[in-house]
Amino acid sequence: MKLVRIFAVALAVVAFTACQEKSGAEKVGDAVNDALDRRPAEGVQDAVEDASDAAKEAAKKAAEATK
Repeated sequence: MKLVRIFAVALAVVAFTACQEKSGAEKVGDAVNDALDRRPAEGVQDAVEDASDAAKEAAKKAAEATK
């Protein structure tokens, strides 16, 4: 049951991030701001990135477990 919840969260995070396509200039600007730690809501964005990475890893483990 817990695995289903983790998979659902992972799916939601992936779907949310896929909706946000950025241009090349926006990606470069984000990379510079990220490197200089001057993004708006830095702590929140870092937490979302960590959660996204954890969700992707959980989805990968879930896929491997079903094999």
